[in-house]
Amino acid sequence: MADPAEILCVREGVAGVVTLNRTQALNAITHGMVREMRRALDAWAADPAVTRVVVTAAGERAFSAGGDIRHLYELGKAGRREEALAFWREEYALNTLIKRYPKPYVALIDGIVMGGGVGVSLHGSYRVAGDRYQFAMPEVGIGFFPDVGATYALPRLPGETGTWIALTGERVRAADALALGLATHVAGSAALTEIRDALIGGEPVDETLARLAGLQPPAPIEADRPIIDACFRADSVQAILAGLDAAAEGGSAFARRAADTMRTKSPTSLMIALEQMRRGRSLSFEDAMRTEFRIVSRIIEGHDFYEGVRATIIDKDGTPRWEPSRLEDVSPADIARYFEPLRAGELELT
Repeated sequence: MADPAEILCVREGVAGVVTLNRTQALNAITHGMVREMRRALDAWAADPAVTRVVVTAAGERAFSAGGDIRHLYELGKAGRREEALAFWREEYALNTLIKRYPKPYVALIDGIVMGGGVGVSLHGSYRVAGDRYQFAMPEVGIGFFPDVGATYALPRLPGETGTWIALTGERVRAADALALGLATHVAGSAALTEIRDALIGGEPVDETLARLAGLQPPAPIEADRPIIDACFRADSVQAILAGLDAAAEGGSAFARRAADTMRTKSPTSLMIALEQMRRGRSLSFEDAMRTEFRIVSRIIEGHDFYEGVRATIIDKDGTPRWEPSRLEDVSPADIARYFEPLRAGELELT
């Protein structure tokens, strides 16, 4: 189970309140935190005295910067990959529970929200972004892939913005998150405490958010939407890069930055992520989660995840050596294998 200090799940007033409290690790989600949150959500779903769930985080820097990637890396390197898969199995089941949750589920998100933090916030019924909100799915930069339900959620964002997020890992701030549907509301950081207190006190959720989270800031992303939609609709990573290069030659600094960023990522991860975005459009949430478990079961048997974590988190030299190192050397057949059913141990969602 989680260290009691890492996650706090308590009933306050009419609300079940979850506080991510691992501030020294930017509230990265551990296996114990997943289990404790699942236990609390199951109990609150059956408790008539709890009418809504509020999820928040301690500290000002991050809501949650992801999963406990260092620990998963260490398990994999030690050959304890079934233990690592047990984390993802339970994490994905928690994501599914949140998507299905029968009561209002309000995530108050300030600071960085990535990876595992996205999984415990994005799929709930309300996502309130504070002033410091920064959303990203940067997994292709560590030889991984956008998981925790990204296969379902990102393809359903407007146009090709989800594909852009998946392939570049770019950060999205509050105003753009609202425009894209990643957030349902935007509020000043100071208002998040008022929202929390009002929800605990029993004020209707919609009325509370309408009163305290009514900001409609302009969305800078709209200026870049034509390039995003034109370039990221292509059927291959190579074609996307060619489109971005052409736009960059035409004077688009946005396109140049996107292309340069993509060229630093794992070629295999880029191709997996694009395939996710295309397949995910027609998948149910549950099938998307099963797909992600198939991918992760194969990713941890390969090279790039360990190399990406080494370069980014362990040695921090910023120079991962991807295998293969070129997009041209990754075949569509190689990518298709990541999505095939498992011979045993498929993700079961009850």
